[in-house]
Amino acid sequence: MALFVLGGRLLKCATGIKTAMTALRPCCSSVASGKQHINGVDLYYEQKGRGKHAVLLIPGALGSTRTDFGPQLNSLNKEQFTVVGWDPRGYGQSRPPDRDFPSDFFERDAKDAVALMKALGFDKFSLLGWSDGGITALIVAARNPRLISKMVVWGSNAFVSQDDLKLYEAVRDVSKWSARMRQPMEEVYGAEMFAKTWEGWVDGIAQFAHRPEGSICLELLPLITCPTLIVHGEKDPMVPSFHPQHLLKHIKGSRLHLMPEGKHNLHLRYANEFNRLVEDFLQE
Repeated sequence: MALFVLGGRLLKCATGIKTAMTALRPCCSSVASGKQHINGVDLYYEQKGRGKHAVLLIPGALGSTRTDFGPQLNSLNKEQFTVVGWDPRGYGQSRPPDRDFPSDFFERDAKDAVALMKALGFDKFSLLGWSDGGITALIVAARNPRLISKMVVWGSNAFVSQDDLKLYEAVRDVSKWSARMRQPMEEVYGAEMFAKTWEGWVDGIAQFAHRPEGSICLELLPLITCPTLIVHGEKDPMVPSFHPQHLLKHIKGSRLHLMPEGKHNLHLRYANEFNRLVEDFLQE
């Protein structure tokens, strides 16, 4: 496995990721993977555990089940939880189609996430959303209050500020990255497609800065009613501390947990601590 940081947005790639299967793997009764046809595309997912409490993992930019959530998919309590990881459309093994970033791409991911969980037979579930996946989680929770039990988000923001734009622009040109940083993602997407998709993401996230207050989903935060845990790494170079503070202020009844040494990838770097925190919160 190769670890690298894209301006703080850490991605982890498996060399030679296998082509997604279209049928369930008969590995054991509590492990399944495959594709579901959702909203016109085939979405790849992995499901582990037999617990009554279903939990959906939502990855970050260009991320996927295997790149973003290995320690959670593998180590969260399988007796208490049924954990579902997925690759949003255009990412990882949910290709084709190639990823694009229209003005509603977060809303589109939110609709896909809900439709996938319903297709898998879950009528109520919790959300773990990292980075872009946290934004998607906020939208899912706001738009579907009866479906969501609890939510954990980290490395996420509900608006794009001018300070954020500078951080995104600084990492736009992948040709300026080291070969070590580029290689893992080039193995997943190919060099040309990786560069194109990453530029597309920078443009896609930047477009929100032109909205009033830079809103991605500011107006939705007061609609969130599920118990919400916001986790923030105090050394996160991509998400300034005013973002989790804003979420805390505008999501009723939410709580904030700070990890002093945590960076953007705190759930990978401090997986054991993070998993315990999440399990305790979900079982309260």
